[in-house]
Amino acid sequence: MINIQLFNVAPAFPAKLRFLEELAGNLWWSWHNDAIELFRRINPHMWREAGHNPLIFLSRLPQKRLETLAGDDAFLRHMNDVEKRFRADVNGNEKTCECSSDDGCIAYFSLEYGIHESIRLYSGGLGVLAGDHLKAASDDKLPLVAIGLMYRQGYFQQYLNQDGWQQEHYPENQLYNLPMHPVTGSDGLPMHISLPLPGGNLQAMIWRLDVGRVPLFLLDANIPENPPEWRIINAQLYGGDRTIRLRQELLLGIGGFRALQAMQMNPQVFHMNEGHATFLSLARISHFMQNGISLEAATEIVSRTNCFTTHTPVPAGNEMFHVDLLRPHLEALHDEINIDPKEVIKWGQPPNIEKDHHEISMTVLGLRWAAFNNGVSRLHGKVARKMWGQLWPGRPEDELPIDYITNGVHVPSWMSEDNAALCNRYLGADWARRTETDDAKRGIELIPDEELWRAHELGRSRLIRSCREMMEKQYRARNATRAELTQAKGVLEHDILTIGFARRFATYKRATLLLKDIERFEALLTNEDRPVQFIFAGKAHPADEHGKDLIRQLVQFSKRPAVRRRIIFLENYDMNIARRMVQGIDVWLNVPRRPQEASGTSGMKAAINGGLNVSVLDGWWDEGCTKDTGWAIGAGEEYDDPEYGDVVESQALYNILENEVIPCFYERTAGDMPQQWIHMMKASIKMGLSFFTSHRMVGEYYTKFYQPARENYRRLTENDCAEAGKLVKLRQRLRENWKEIHISRPHADRETTQFHVGDEFTVSVEVNLGKLKPEEVEVQVYYGPVDSYNQIITSHRVAMELAENKNDSAYLYSRSIACERTGRYGFTVRVVPSGNDWNAVTPGFMTWTDGAA
Repeated sequence: MINIQLFNVAPAFPAKLRFLEELAGNLWWSWHNDAIELFRRINPHMWREAGHNPLIFLSRLPQKRLETLAGDDAFLRHMNDVEKRFRADVNGNEKTCECSSDDGCIAYFSLEYGIHESIRLYSGGLGVLAGDHLKAASDDKLPLVAIGLMYRQGYFQQYLNQDGWQQEHYPENQLYNLPMHPVTGSDGLPMHISLPLPGGNLQAMIWRLDVGRVPLFLLDANIPENPPEWRIINAQLYGGDRTIRLRQELLLGIGGFRALQAMQMNPQVFHMNEGHATFLSLARISHFMQNGISLEAATEIVSRTNCFTTHTPVPAGNEMFHVDLLRPHLEALHDEINIDPKEVIKWGQPPNIEKDHHEISMTVLGLRWAAFNNGVSRLHGKVARKMWGQLWPGRPEDELPIDYITNGVHVPSWMSEDNAALCNRYLGADWARRTETDDAKRGIELIPDEELWRAHELGRSRLIRSCREMMEKQYRARNATRAELTQAKGVLEHDILTIGFARRFATYKRATLLLKDIERFEALLTNEDRPVQFIFAGKAHPADEHGKDLIRQLVQFSKRPAVRRRIIFLENYDMNIARRMVQGIDVWLNVPRRPQEASGTSGMKAAINGGLNVSVLDGWWDEGCTKDTGWAIGAGEEYDDPEYGDVVESQALYNILENEVIPCFYERTAGDMPQQWIHMMKASIKMGLSFFTSHRMVGEYYTKFYQPARENYRRLTENDCAEAGKLVKLRQRLRENWKEIHISRPHADRETTQFHVGDEFTVSVEVNLGKLKPEEVEVQVYYGPVDSYNQIITSHRVAMELAENKNDSAYLYSRSIACERTGRYGFTVRVVPSGNDWNAVTPGFMTWTDGAA
């Protein structure tokens, strides 16, 4: 059959119910419990069968049910309350972001977004974090737009065979069941953008999906204008070969920027969420050049208005492309972007590499073209500085321009309805916008123990019920016997200690750490006096056979007759399963090899629901762990021999479970509630709400990155980019003359090396600046406590004052240093360019004293 014309038939909504259609078309509903309940109350069973997708759900409703609802006064009052809040949040006094040249718009680029389980554009934590970022930006009414790709199949659906081996399935996303619409041009036709590739021009259309006030624009190459081999470019997230992956990232970065231009949007700040988006910088530089700005001036502007977030210290997470694959794609782009492919390749490689180095790093490219860089936890910031310090040779590690902004979770999306109701009652109706306040902490303490425990037990019961339903479904899919189905319906118990582990099954995350001592593990699970049960879930990358084998080992162990009712593995981990787990478990387990977990957010989600964490001190838990909020496995050790570390930490984990966690949970001296456990639950909730939220995270991005980057854009682009032109001239002048700088040995004005707290001394030094002027540089005293090797470990720096002009190029500088704390210290002197941002965007401009008299 050919030339089929398609059409959709939707329910005929009574006038009183028209808002339901509008609500279903904006993902705002997905993080508002009253909106979710509005859909659910119409038909709870059908809502669940529709996968919590309101478009599918509403399309299946009988017309008679809609007519009944139109006459239901209670339902209409509920709907009107939701509509009032929707209008205030989405259509309030502040206009939605139009991304014009005067609203300081931020453009956020990410390869994946996890907003709701019905929108399969995510694989795991990176995407869910991006989704939480958009939700918080919407709540806070930030002028932000987002760019991504529309995957027709998304990430794979997981199922296990009889032996426990992961199998992958890629069902198609039915576009008409997703709350998005094509962006159209002035002619009313779908808007297209073009991207040159070897062999021709790739065409892509643009879909718009609204996340509250934030528009998410998704590029889609699966259109008739493209040949079949190009239409599959964005079929799968993290699928396909290296060519497809490269083209996805070119489409995201360069195509995404062109989509913004086509829609006449002019962001001032760009945020690249991981290295996948870093080709964006090429598009931005080219755009300025096409408007008459030199390459050099364009790079000054772009680097100072880009933000880059790196998410992993694991090599596989830092994208690399072979030069032979990349070069023809850059050559195809050359006529349009007018940037030499050799330059791009050089930008993506670390300095001082071997001449035969054949790969470029997307992380290096991102860091090179962003003045605002960050890791995603305090520990990860330190690890990232150590990993990438080679890009800024000669710089102390603690001064490298890689900050940290610890990840956070979107509380309304992840807190259970019962816990949210308690917060409404004891913290006030607007509690979700002020979780970091002392009033909020006091409110948590005011929640009666019995009410908090009852809410927690309801969450656990829902989790157990959901697990039984999912296990029965899994067994039916494998054509299980009646006896096996009966067993599946009876797994787990409602009132025993429940421990959850759910994440990507990568080797470093050590999902099978408990299997290091199988007898001890089995003893935990079969103890009838103080029973324990475990729920595992997660996917391995389709190409990760080691990760798949970890799943197989757990599934095989769970089939043992003695433990099969106390340990399960849930297939096809997604946001719905994650929500059930973090809202219902007692303990969240996390056992990565430190320091390979950049942040992790699942433990934060458990914490805001009163779950207690048992984790290695890695990622966020290195900041969140206290004796009241959970338990640390080890004391932050890092092992050169991973196998040895696994043995040590598996035994430490068993010791914590047997001697601390299990006794604490079953200690019921004051009745049927564990008083100490509930005390720790409250501490965990306070810890999560006070800091580990996406609203705090986005607020930090705004104050640390977005605001200064926006000011840079204004300053550098006004008056035909005159200030950017000045920076180009200054950079050239610095490059030509920097090597002439010479710093003599600095001297203190006191001969002694023994000082007391409260003393001061003056450091003086003679500096020869060659042809540079004093106002073009800053001479600094660099000082701080030293280690046993006399290396400064915590640096302080202060600008020295020009004391004397000795001749045309030699100057005397001095500065007083106060002795504020006891200890052994050292100092030296260095010269850097004047101005705060040169450190971030310019490696090589730092000269230290050579010690000569």
